[in-house]
Amino acid sequence: MRRRSFLATGAAALAAPRLTAAQNAPGRRVLRFVPQADLALLDPIHSVAFVTRNHALLVYDTLYGWDADLKARPQMAEGHTVENDGRTVTIRLREGLKFHDGEPVRGRDCVASIKRWASRDAFGQALFAVTEEVTAPDDRSIRFTLKKPFPLLPDALAKVGTHLCAIMPERHANLPSSQAVPEMIGSGPFRYVANERVPGSRNVYERNPDYVPRQQAPSYLSGGKVVHFDRVEWLTIPDGATASAALQRGEIDWWEQPAIDLVAPLKRARGVKIDILDPHGSVGFLRFNCLHPPFDNPAIRRAILRGTNQQDAMAAAAGDDKTFWRTPYGFFAPGSVMASDEGLEAFRAPLDGPATKRALAEAGYRDERVNLLAATDFPVINAMAEVCGDMLRKSGLNLDYVSTDWGTVTQRILKQDPVAQGGWNMMVSYTAGSAQVNPAANNLIRGHGRNGIFGWPTIPKLEELRNAWFDAADEAAQARIGREMQRVCFEEVPYVPLGQFFSPTALRGDLEGMLKGVALFYGIKRV
Repeated sequence: MRRRSFLATGAAALAAPRLTAAQNAPGRRVLRFVPQADLALLDPIHSVAFVTRNHALLVYDTLYGWDADLKARPQMAEGHTVENDGRTVTIRLREGLKFHDGEPVRGRDCVASIKRWASRDAFGQALFAVTEEVTAPDDRSIRFTLKKPFPLLPDALAKVGTHLCAIMPERHANLPSSQAVPEMIGSGPFRYVANERVPGSRNVYERNPDYVPRQQAPSYLSGGKVVHFDRVEWLTIPDGATASAALQRGEIDWWEQPAIDLVAPLKRARGVKIDILDPHGSVGFLRFNCLHPPFDNPAIRRAILRGTNQQDAMAAAAGDDKTFWRTPYGFFAPGSVMASDEGLEAFRAPLDGPATKRALAEAGYRDERVNLLAATDFPVINAMAEVCGDMLRKSGLNLDYVSTDWGTVTQRILKQDPVAQGGWNMMVSYTAGSAQVNPAANNLIRGHGRNGIFGWPTIPKLEELRNAWFDAADEAAQARIGREMQRVCFEEVPYVPLGQFFSPTALRGDLEGMLKGVALFYGIKRV
């Protein structure tokens, strides 16, 4: 313990010059923030990382935004009209919207941005499956001509998970989604200061003086995005003890996701407060690369699911206090229409190591070498990965445990190549609980192979049920589909749910107005 205290003090002292390098000018209001992980990728369409999504919410705006009840509300949109028996939807932009380079936001920018987003996002792909065309009749209009009504169109454009439907200039949106945009030009409440970026260390945002908030009260991603800080500095501090010491010294203002073993000491620290950022929680998962052996075999994936102890994973992620986590957890958020108890007995009585080893052998596993990507600089993910790695070794897997940084993980999981060519077999991460309320938001249960997000399972039955959900007449029909989808997921195992946890966030006591859901930088202010 004395060694840890020494390291914390020494590291904080060494970090202090970096943390205070951009001093406040007289009257300047600066918020110093430590994100959950390093911001390795900046383009929210190119990356699936939540840290990139959070960054995008400063720089970009969206046509619609979810409110605190996860209902879609107009944001950049003034509103929309529905005609032709639901097959024509025309969105009208708010007047006076401008990009950070001074150019007005035009309908054609929005059309190009929507198309780029839909090329990667599962909800967007569902929308475009029933879209004949999307056009810009004039500078303030976007028109969808649909093959059939799609009542969830605003919800698709408002979604908060990855990928975010960020509106960017047409010249950027016309780039393929596989290519990152060359610069961060949005119309959001902050401008990105590219020349102050230090990869692996710092990202800087300045208040956008041209941003005109809506007049409604802020609610999650909707309403008036009123900014109270002139500058936000994101400072990457992988070591938890260093970040904790910096917060207590007032060198940083907000630590998004403190290491769970440091939460109790921070609760007792003077001038620091602890809160729960996202009331919908987060959902840990073990994701397989389903393109290559051995995890192209659903029986092998199923054996690993049966050997997974969710309680161990959640205790590692959120500590021994069970008020911070929930198990057993299936494939939809508890309390949502789609949630059920279908298949949950698999997690109530997990197999032990020898039984899992027998199940793997029966499924056809033949001691193939497999890797597990573990982000050691991301405390929550690292903790869950260590639990999964231990479980996999005890189950007899010939495991290559790849300890690396989160930026490398987010880039490597985009590769569809075999491991020998730089690919991967398994990874551990988490997603937002709000992204698991329905199959449109939950990208992890898509079954459309190489066209999906990382992992690429091919499960036609899930696609069939998902399409049926879009056409469901009422909530009772949706619930039946949810139960059947969960049954298929327990059979085919596109991923292994590790449980739901509620991450504390730590901030200075003189900050108030923090909006719940994700790390947002409007509303919050110093008192």
